[in-house]
Amino acid sequence: MSKEILDAVRALAAEKNISSETLMVALEDALLSAYKKTPGAAPYAQVEMDRETGDFTVWELKIPEELEAQLLKEQEEEAEAAAETEGQIANVDPETGEVREEVAPELDLDKLKEYEDQIERVDVTPEDFGRIAAQTAKQVILQRIREAERDMMFEEYRDRVGELITGIVQQSDSRYTLVQLRERVEALLPKSEQVDGERYDHSQRIKAVIKDVSASTKGPSIIVSRRDPELIKSLFELEVPEIADGLVEITNVAREPGYRSKIAVVSHADGVDPVGACVGPRGSRVRMVVSELRGEKIDIIPYNDEPARFVAKALSPARVREVLVDDEAKQATVIVPDDQLSLAIGREGQNARLAARLTGWRIDIRSETEFAQEEAEHGYEEEDAVQGRCAAILSNGRRCPNAALPGSRYCGLDAHQALNDVEGDEVAALSGDQDGDGGASEAEPADGPEGPVEAADAGAPVAEEEPAEAEVAVAEQPAGEPEGDEGAAS
Repeated sequence: MSKEILDAVRALAAEKNISSETLMVALEDALLSAYKKTPGAAPYAQVEMDRETGDFTVWELKIPEELEAQLLKEQEEEAEAAAETEGQIANVDPETGEVREEVAPELDLDKLKEYEDQIERVDVTPEDFGRIAAQTAKQVILQRIREAERDMMFEEYRDRVGELITGIVQQSDSRYTLVQLRERVEALLPKSEQVDGERYDHSQRIKAVIKDVSASTKGPSIIVSRRDPELIKSLFELEVPEIADGLVEITNVAREPGYRSKIAVVSHADGVDPVGACVGPRGSRVRMVVSELRGEKIDIIPYNDEPARFVAKALSPARVREVLVDDEAKQATVIVPDDQLSLAIGREGQNARLAARLTGWRIDIRSETEFAQEEAEHGYEEEDAVQGRCAAILSNGRRCPNAALPGSRYCGLDAHQALNDVEGDEVAALSGDQDGDGGASEAEPADGPEGPVEAADAGAPVAEEEPAEAEVAVAEQPAGEPEGDEGAAS
């Protein structure tokens, strides 16, 4: 019989992926519970099972009265101190507030290990536990197996917060959607983490990110989200090999779930275009992400260390004429052509709001006509108003919008630093540079999802007489939506 028990424990451990030692300890506790249900059972007992043969022995622990009284007193004081620390009242159930019934005090067997030399052990192993004892042992073992499975499940998912998972919708109501991740593992998609307008039908396969994992009596409580910006990062990492390999990085994400998102990308390898990598051949990669997000528009913005250029690109698809930056207040004043003002602001301010989140700068958008009037009234070009800006004068007669380097009158562009060696601040006065662009040239355009996609040129100033398109990459426009929609990606 003992051999059969060992074989059953090993088979159960392999099936449930639980260590055999955990099951052996559970079996010892089960046998002890069964022994205490037998008539005339000793008040203090211990069960030991041989791990090799499967034989078990029940030992009665004969504790001296003085030692028992001492240990009971210490145990009671510890329980009262713990209740005071947690702000609870002794003998009161913290969940229901009801007074517990007084029960006979019983020693914790773990405390007896220190006094083994004072305790006498007597073999009181019964010949047959009987039907009730066997049923008790079975219930204890099953309970321990369920607890072990819950602990393993919690340990598996507790370190996966922020990870992309795929699940199947089981049921959906007004409060939450139940998503099955795998057999006997379910996650909750609460209403607060759902995207407005999305429907989750039964047996539908969806992707989400794990938002939170906590332990509960029924197993780990896993909360997933479809609104988290990490979902876009994970989807692009899944579709773009360059991101998965670390060649391209998504530095920031600004998202209004269900409507529009902007992501800033940067390349860590020479010759790799971050925007082109995310767009993919004929827009295939970004199209897959948009499809998973149920048509949410996505703008892909090249990250730039120069705040002026980064802010200008972040306002895609609007064209930007000039950007004035205030490094101390981290505020940027953006001047756009009159016909681009509504496009730069976006529907209900959405485009400007997303650009501000993406860059971390406060953005004030002005039309050329409005800015010219304010400039004439308040003198924006006076020294106190532009303190900290590069003093270089471009070929169009305006000052460079970039911030000056510490201890210098000019920004980090080589052509502008060269003005330290000549008289005057006009960039056009430098030999070999009659265009006033600091020697920079536009990069060759790359093919985007629906036409040419302009690559970023870190060296070119933002202020130009005829600026290039600030839009760099966009998502597929949903069918039925007219082109030229304000704030839409084309």
